Amino acid sequence: MINLPYLAGRVFDTPLLISRPKLDTIMGVLIPRLRGDPLPSAQPAEQPDCDVTPDGIAIIPVYGTLVRRTVGLEAQSGLTSYIDIGEQLDSAVANPTVKAILLDIDSPGGEAGGVFDLADQIYAARKIKPIWAVADEDAFSAAYAIAAAASKIYIPRTGGVGSIGVIAVHLDQSQAEADAGLQYTAIYAGDRKNDLSPHEPLSDPARAALQTEVDRVYQLFVTTVAKMRGQDADAVMATEAGLFFGQDAVTAGLADQLGTFSDALDDLTARIKPKAPRFSLPSSTNNLNTKKEKVMTDTASPAALADTNTGAASTQPSNMDMEAAIAAARVQARTEALSYVAEVNDLCQLAGMPEKAAAFISKAVPTSEIRKALLSAQAAASEATAITGHLLSNAVGAATPEPKIDTAAIYAARNAQQGKTTKEK
Repeated sequence: MINLPYLAGRVFDTPLLISRPKLDTIMGVLIPRLRGDPLPSAQPAEQPDCDVTPDGIAIIPVYGTLVRRTVGLEAQSGLTSYIDIGEQLDSAVANPTVKAILLDIDSPGGEAGGVFDLADQIYAARKIKPIWAVADEDAFSAAYAIAAAASKIYIPRTGGVGSIGVIAVHLDQSQAEADAGLQYTAIYAGDRKNDLSPHEPLSDPARAALQTEVDRVYQLFVTTVAKMRGQDADAVMATEAGLFFGQDAVTAGLADQLGTFSDALDDLTARIKPKAPRFSLPSSTNNLNTKKEKVMTDTASPAALADTNTGAASTQPSNMDMEAAIAAARVQARTEALSYVAEVNDLCQLAGMPEKAAAFISKAVPTSEIRKALLSAQAAASEATAITGHLLSNAVGAATPEPKIDTAAIYAARNAQQGKTTKEK
């Protein structure tokens, strides 16, 4: 037999981030049985596994009512654990074959306890790998807190998001117990110990205490969504916990793009696929200014594609396998370093000064400054060559002066040659 007091304690007199229709469904299951009718025993529903597409996208399901831990209510309403979602997230981030993550959400929300920790975990992980979400079809209340932690939210035309609010329900059974001839008397110490008792009407101090807790969780919900969606908290509060569907959700800033699950998956797949680099080759003798330029239009590196938003409230993900993150960072750093070395070598080779490359690399001189330095060196070398040529020309002229022309001697020789020719005739 299922532990009804435990289940009731998770539904009543505690702040919930759940849509009102789903809460009514759960109470409809529980309340009739609190009078003695047992819930049928049920095996916990199997949590769907995290699938990975051939292109390296991990699809994490977020279905049904959300709770911190599952416990035997699956047969009646369906539960998904924040802990299970977090474990799948950790596994996907640590998996080197996973390049991106897509949260497939269809949930009315659920418990407040645990959802903000999971949202922080997702928000931190999206700086390591791209994380998108799709409301397929609903992402309300706690489910929206999870969706908001992703860097992009898709919503189909019939999908809904929002319900950014908090609700708590107190069950007063005192009249029903009196009708049944039952009377409960609590003996306690501490004026607040008997607050929220279901066996008597709700007292004013107990009501005020419950309202204070609801308000506190609401402020946490609002600030979480505002931070993760990059919105003003007043704008989030202005939604008044309303439900937004299709294009209205995009207009309100609660979703980013209209699209189905397939649309989101296709777009994310296109985002992570590597694109071929484009090259422009040197075209003339000015080999430095027309050096080979390599322009990467995109990259398949998860770290490069991940969100770079560095909000002040972001934290390291709990239980995250940081070794994988460090390894990815090292690979990225090595790739960038090798690219830098190759570019510096190319610049120096094209400038005809390969001997300068080692000095530039050892000092990590930016390539823009290297170009300027090489151009200046080329200009200085050209000027020195011109000056040297001029000096050498003057030096040669001084050593071997141009002979003077003796016009009288030339004239005499010419006359002598002509006389000799006349005699021979």
